[in-house]
Amino acid sequence: MKKILLVLTFLLSIQFSTVSAQTQLEVNGVTVPRKIEFQGKTLQLNGAGGRSKMWLEVYVQALYLSQLSQDPKFIIDSDTEMAVRIEITSSMVSSNKLTKAMNSGFEKSAGSNLEELRPRIEQFKTLLSDAITEKDVFVLGYNPLDQTVNVYKNEVLKGKVSGFDFKKALFGIWLSDKPVDDTLKKHLLGI
Repeated sequence: MKKILLVLTFLLSIQFSTVSAQTQLEVNGVTVPRKIEFQGKTLQLNGAGGRSKMWLEVYVQALYLSQLSQDPKFIIDSDTEMAVRIEITSSMVSSNKLTKAMNSGFEKSAGSNLEELRPRIEQFKTLLSDAITEKDVFVLGYNPLDQTVNVYKNEVLKGKVSGFDFKKALFGIWLSDKPVDDTLKKHLLGI
């Protein structure tokens, strides 16, 4: 009996070490890397999930942090490197629809800072204004050295938006007390 338990324990430990060693994860048919490089730092996958609208998957989003956390307030208030990766999964997503959704998210997240942030929100939306197709990948990475959010589309830097306050409002779209999607928030937090 002891030998059988030892063999089972060994087999289970091999299975778990293989899973943890995987370099990517699959979420709703999208391959999500477990680590990304940003500003010379390796960021780790904190969590990932899909965003649905009217029963249609529109994108898969992943949150990458330098220090993993399940505390949304800590993440929003953290002045450290972090990024979200958004892969478009539906041809129904357009830049117009994406920027409208961002408007709604910023209104919920920014609260009383909305008017102060408005010019930078508009600048951010122009960085998302190119035509969007299925499988496009956006990375929105925060750099604490110059306090900018770097906007990449398909690995090409589209521009930067300045301000730690802007970063807090942006990440608050998905992690605040009024997120755009409660289920997605839980997935990003790894809960």
